[in-house]
Amino acid sequence: MNAIKRLFDWLRRLLFKPSTQIGLGILIIIGFAGGVWFWAGFTAALDATNTEEFCLSCHTMEDNMLPELQKTVHFKNRTGIRAECQDCHVPHDFTDKMARKMQASREVLSHVMGDIGTREKFLDHRIVLAQREWDRFKANDSKECRACHDYDSMDFSKMRVTSQMIMRSAAERDASCVDCHKGIAHELPNTEGMHNPAFDSLLSEAGSTKVKEGETYFNVIPQALYTTEDKDTQAGTIEIATPVKAIAHKDGMTQIELDMWRKNKGYGRVWYTYFGLNIPDVTIDKELARDEELVTVTSAKEDPLTGLEWQKVSGTFWVADGGLMESIEPAWDIASQTYDDNCSTCHRQPAPSSHDANQWPGLWSGMVGFTNLDDETGALVLKYLQLNSSDFGESSEGGSIENTIQDARPGVVS
Repeated sequence: MNAIKRLFDWLRRLLFKPSTQIGLGILIIIGFAGGVWFWAGFTAALDATNTEEFCLSCHTMEDNMLPELQKTVHFKNRTGIRAECQDCHVPHDFTDKMARKMQASREVLSHVMGDIGTREKFLDHRIVLAQREWDRFKANDSKECRACHDYDSMDFSKMRVTSQMIMRSAAERDASCVDCHKGIAHELPNTEGMHNPAFDSLLSEAGSTKVKEGETYFNVIPQALYTTEDKDTQAGTIEIATPVKAIAHKDGMTQIELDMWRKNKGYGRVWYTYFGLNIPDVTIDKELARDEELVTVTSAKEDPLTGLEWQKVSGTFWVADGGLMESIEPAWDIASQTYDDNCSTCHRQPAPSSHDANQWPGLWSGMVGFTNLDDETGALVLKYLQLNSSDFGESSEGGSIENTIQDARPGVVS
C-alpha cells in the first residue's frame, strides 16, 4: 500500500505543478496529442494531393495530359483496371515519395509563373518534363510500372510471336520498362529543332583546328556551302563526316575541294563520297547543280548492281571556319555511345557491320522512331552505321574510315 501511495503522490506532483510551471507529464501529453494531430493532418493532405482529382484540378493536366491518357489502354480496357496519375508518377515508398513531392514544388512554381500555361508553351517545354520522368524511371528501374507488371507473372504464350521475342529478351536482361515503353500513356515530345549538347564538344575541338592547305579534314556538323568567301551565294549544304581537302583560307572562311560521285539523273544535286553507296554527303542547290563553271564532270561509269550511271564530279566551295576536324573519330565516339544507349534497350541491336550501307537507311528509319533522338543526332548515328557497315571491311570492326575515303565501293572496279 505504501508503494502505491508513493506512486500516486509522484504522479500528482508530475501532472499538477504550481501555475508558474508546466509539468513534464502535461508536456508529454500535449506533445503526443499534437504529434498525432499533425501526422493525421499530414497524411490526409498527402493522400489528397495524390488523387487524380487533385492532379486534374490544374488545367494544364486536364487540357493536355488527360485527353492523351484517355486514348490508351491504361485508361480504358477489357478488364476495367485503370492506372491513375499517382500510380505512375508518385513513388510508393515513403522516402522516395517525399523526395518527389519536393521536386514537384518546382513544377508547381513553373505552372504558377506561366511557363507551361498554354498548349504551345507546354509542348515547347514537354521534352524537359518527359526527360525528367524518364530519368526517374530509369534510376528506380521502373518501380511504379513493376507494381502492376512483373516479368515473373507474365504469360508469354498469350503474346503475339513478335512480342514474345522482345519481352522474353527483356525479361532475360531484366530491362527497365521505360527503356521500350516511352509514350505508352502520353504522346512523345517533339524533338524537332532540339540540340544535342554533345555537338558542342565537337565544335569546340573543331574551333581549335589549325587548317593547313592541301590537308584532308572532316566536316563535323551540317553547314552551308558558298560559292565565294564573302558568302553572297549559298551553293548548298555539306553533311557531317564528309571528307574535304582544304586549298585556301581567307577572312574566317576556308576554301575546300570536293571530289565525289553523283547519280546522272535529274539535276544530280546529291553528291556521294563513295561510288554506288547511298551515303549523301553534299546537296547542291538545283540552280547550280548543272552549272559547268562550278561543277566539273571528270568521268562516268555504270553501277553494275542498278544499271544507273554515276558521274565523277568535282568543285570548289567555301565554308565557315570552325567546322572541320583532322579526325572523325570523336564524332564516331558520340554516335557509337548513342546507338548503344538507345538501341540496345528493346532488343539486341545489330552490329554496324551486319548490314551494308544501302540497307541501313531503311533499317534505321524503322528504329529511330522508338527513340527520342533529335534529327541532327539521328543523322549522325545513321552516318556512323553506314560508314562502319559491311561495305567498309576493317572499318566495320572499329577501324578508321579515314584510310578508305578515296576508295570506291568494295568489289567494284573504279
